[in-house]
This record gives sequence, C-alpha cells and structure tokens, in this order.
Amino acid sequence: MLQELLIEKRSALVERWRELVLETYPPDAARFFKAERDSFANPVGSMISRAIAGLYDELLLGAPAERLSPLLDDIIRIRSVQEFSPSQAVGFVFLLKTALREQLAAAAEDPLLLKQLVEFEARIDSLALLAFDIYQRCREQIFEIRVKEARAWRESALRAGERGKVE
Repeated sequence: MLQELLIEKRSALVERWRELVLETYPPDAARFFKAERDSFANPVGSMISRAIAGLYDELLLGAPAERLSPLLDDIIRIRSVQEFSPSQAVGFVFLLKTALREQLAAAAEDPLLLKQLVEFEARIDSLALLAFDIYQRCREQIFEIRVKEARAWRESALRAGERGKVE
C-alpha cells in the first residue's frame, strides 16, 4: 500500500528531497545548484540529483548496503571536504523524512500506512548510519593524504637543506 504511494509520488518526493539537500548549502551555492541543470557547468548539483534519485529508488526496493554505498559515497565524498560538520555532512539523509511527511501527511491518518511509513523511515535511519560510516572513511582518507603531503614536504625541505650545506 505505501509502496504504491511512494512510487506514485516519486517525482515530487525526489524533487523535494533534492531541494532540501541543496538548501543545506550557502544561499548563493544553493541557488546555483538548483538553477543550473547542465552537468558540466554544475557537476555537484548534477551528482546530488542523480544520487538522490538513485538512493530513493534503492530504498524503495529495500536494497542492501552494497547497492546504497556507491550512491551515498558520491554525496558524502563531496560533503566531507566542504565546510560541513559531520552531522551536517550526513544529515541530508534525514531530509527525506521531511519530504515524506510533507507529501504524505494524509498517510498518518491510516494506521496501516502509518505503520508502513515507520518501517520505511527505519530504512532511512539505517541509510544515515551507513552514510556516517562512509563519511568517517572519507575523513580518514583526507587525513592520510595530509600526512603523506606533510612527510613529502618535510623530506623535500630536508633534502634542500642538505644541498645547501654541500654547496
């Protein structure tokens, strides 16, 4: 019953979730991401739109983590290097609940639909936990890159210092 409703309202739900995600960016960036539909001119906005739609479809299917991870990774990888706190970086997942509640307010009146909606929201919660795991891996990779760069800079400085002594 809920499945059919989620399929029927897919376009509106995906679009609203996309809008809510883009609103987490500074106003100028959000306006650009929303307005510019060219994937070359707006790779971040385009990727977010693609990933949001894919995540929604996979959630409808009850897909396992292996199918959700690549889509989450697309968004999280970008948000992990932007000026987002960890909760802001992964919090976009919960914005799907906001979109659902806006679009399916009438469903709360039907006990069966409400039960199914709560079950679907549990999938969203699991998605958020998976997003946090991916965020943590991305931050670890960034840290490792910074450590390697610092070591390379230090070694380069030492070599330059040694050359200066020889001359």
